[in-house]
Amino acid sequence: MRAKDYNRCSMCASLFSLFAVVFLVFTGTVSLVLAAGAYKVGAVFSVTGVASFLGEPEKKTVEMVVEKVNASGGINGHPVELILYDDESDTTKATLAVKRLIKKDNVLVIIGPTRSGESLAVAPIAEKAKVPLISCAASYKIVTPVEKRRWVFKTAHSDGHAVERIFEYMKNHGIKRVAILTVSTGFGASGREQLLKYAPKYGIEIVADERYGPKDTDLTAQFTKVRSLNPDAIVNWSIGPTQILSVKTWHNLGMNKIRLFQSHGFGSKKNLELAGDAANGVLFPISPVIVASLLPESHPQKKTVMDYVREYTSRYNEPVSSFGGHAWDAIQLALSALKEVGPDRTKIRDYLENLKGFVGQSGVFNFSPNDHNGLSKKDLVMVEVVKGQWVLAQ
Repeated sequence: MRAKDYNRCSMCASLFSLFAVVFLVFTGTVSLVLAAGAYKVGAVFSVTGVASFLGEPEKKTVEMVVEKVNASGGINGHPVELILYDDESDTTKATLAVKRLIKKDNVLVIIGPTRSGESLAVAPIAEKAKVPLISCAASYKIVTPVEKRRWVFKTAHSDGHAVERIFEYMKNHGIKRVAILTVSTGFGASGREQLLKYAPKYGIEIVADERYGPKDTDLTAQFTKVRSLNPDAIVNWSIGPTQILSVKTWHNLGMNKIRLFQSHGFGSKKNLELAGDAANGVLFPISPVIVASLLPESHPQKKTVMDYVREYTSRYNEPVSSFGGHAWDAIQLALSALKEVGPDRTKIRDYLENLKGFVGQSGVFNFSPNDHNGLSKKDLVMVEVVKGQWVLAQ
């Protein structure tokens, strides 16, 4: 081919490319097509298995948020690619999923896992790889000590916050003698530690300290022993089937005069469905999202939680849970970081660590180099089950 013909062909190719770009601009798709690439966000939730009632609303929430963001043009012109794995409520599978997200999928940030046990297992992996991880679980150990968890954050209230909120309520209502029952999992062990730690601060005497396995199907012996000690109240710390079992055992043994408190893991309407009338009278601390309509208009989270409730219920035709709220907070934090600092893992970590005043479903987050949870007991409200519904506890 002669040089003159070659130059003419090159000029035609350039004009064709220009026309193609102009066409994309007018069709409204250029923002995604011309982006340098998608922002990859990883997620690991317990969508199936014993914790599916926690992980399923988390999955639905994150998918809803990402779909909405992409429909409006993505983050700074970049589509968000959500890579989500189901750990099936299994620690080993959660570990494999996080390793895959880091090594194969090359994600910028990971949200989840759902539960404390899985989160505690994967936190060192994210730390070693220097990939920001935003857990949706409760144990304070997930983010402490901070010097060993520089790359790990979490959106669920720490068990210490929930314990203090419960004990604060007890102190204000003259409850002093308390029995505790805890499940032998990461979540239960962490909760038990905090219950024993904070009891003296609030003038609480622990009169019984009973434990049980996550697969136990009968808690009669533990509750019968507790009843013989005649405590003012009982605190049960578990999630899943044993949480419902504890409520039914308490009710069936006619122990309703002894107030029953649950952990903040009770914040799902499915628990009310499973426990039925036995749940009436149960008290627990929880993030405001599950009682959004009961919040005063002046509450700093009112608009944020009501918007989420409307979007989620209209899309899925089911009530929100605090667990979906944890996932909403996690994905919104990740997206906020990407919008501000772009696809840089180190900058994402630094951004999260210094973020203040972020209004979420769990509370108003104020992170710092010494606090990778960013919440306090003040972000929790006390709720009581009355006639199968949540009400603000008096």
